[in-house]
Amino acid sequence: MNVVDMHCDTISKIYQSPINNPSHLKKNDFQLDISKMQSGDYLLQNFAIFMDKETVDSSYEEAKNMIDLFYQEMNENEEQIRPVTRYEQILENGLNDRMSALLTMEEGAPIEGNVEKLEEFYDLGVRMMTLTWNHPNEIGYPNASFADSNNQLTDHPQKGLTNKGIEIVQRMNELGMIIDVSHGSDALVHDVLQHTDRPFVASHSNTRKICPHFRNLPDDLIKKIAERGGVIGINFYDDFLQDAKENGSLINAICQHIRHLYNVGGIEAIGLGSDFDGLPVREELPDGSILPTIYDALRKSDFSSEQVDQIFNKNVLRLYQDFLI
Repeated sequence: MNVVDMHCDTISKIYQSPINNPSHLKKNDFQLDISKMQSGDYLLQNFAIFMDKETVDSSYEEAKNMIDLFYQEMNENEEQIRPVTRYEQILENGLNDRMSALLTMEEGAPIEGNVEKLEEFYDLGVRMMTLTWNHPNEIGYPNASFADSNNQLTDHPQKGLTNKGIEIVQRMNELGMIIDVSHGSDALVHDVLQHTDRPFVASHSNTRKICPHFRNLPDDLIKKIAERGGVIGINFYDDFLQDAKENGSLINAICQHIRHLYNVGGIEAIGLGSDFDGLPVREELPDGSILPTIYDALRKSDFSSEQVDQIFNKNVLRLYQDFLI
């Protein structure tokens, strides 16, 4: 099965755990640890460095500290999981029954609109960056800035990338750092399409047609991301899967979103972006060990084994093969 998941917040959760009782990747009470990932048949997990920039003194320093923690956890668990920056390392780890970890950033604020800091984080191993979280930053604007109290987008014009943001995304393309537009405004995604020429991802976003939340993507952007060769990772957060008034199966909702992505963008545009440890624990989606159940649900939803394998790993690995060189 070999799960490839484009987004989790586990490193942030470990970082925020109490000093007198710290949590670790090897075993914890969160949604992802080594044993849960092994039970879920993980090949590769993207580990995001995330903070709310409004609550820290320096997002740059906070990100550096989290990256130090990431490598500490990798060193302590090197027999089970190792960090990767090249595609060949993923293959090598798989052949040796080890999982792989790709370091990413969720929130571009730590680079402070500075190309040199972008390059510094690249040198530290960051290979994907979500341009914004839920606050505007030096790079651009999130959809959260344009949502009303019902979580819907308002009608007034949106802002997208800043001038500095255009410079940043173009340098990301040159470096081989994958652009991630999850959280970004619709206008920001259009600007990325206009000012770059390489595939990019929405690492943890769903479809607005199935669930009309501002964090989800409209059909026109799904189609354009797919045409560019990008991948959209399905997010397991219940608010992004179904309306709060609904009380249906979350796994069925995942299948619905994947079916809609397939209908609009094609099978090659679909991946996984669970958002584990950034979402509430639900009985139906408790942790990473649930992935085989989701695999079976997709097979029962009339996706072939080849198609489900594309969703679970091949589509993202195809994109990584082009970037992680």
